[in-house]
Amino acid sequence: MRESKRQLKFSRQLQKDLSEIFQLKLSNVIKNTLVTITRVEVSPDLSVAKVFISAFGSDQKQNAVDQINQHKSELRRVLGHRIGKQVRKVPELIFLEDHGSEHASHIDEILSRLDIPPQSE
Repeated sequence: MRESKRQLKFSRQLQKDLSEIFQLKLSNVIKNTLVTITRVEVSPDLSVAKVFISAFGSDQKQNAVDQINQHKSELRRVLGHRIGKQVRKVPELIFLEDHGSEHASHIDEILSRLDIPPQSE
């Protein structure tokens, strides 16, 4: 199902605001790990936001997601101070690991192993 313009606009705003919050407030929680918000999916009623994150520099990426989930209420509170005047209800945040880059590198690896002969005329 396609997202509406309202959902897309709100998800972009959440991604921007959460990225800034991660830089300012969460840097001491996740040390030696670069966390990037790859995308945000918002429910049609804007009450739930799935935040997909990618963690670089850490061997245990799921551990980084778990640490972020432990601070979910604090993140939602800070987000509420930022967007509280724009929305009726601050969405519930669900943090998930984004496996997109790992999937892309796996496909690249498979493609590099293919033996494709040059095209003859």
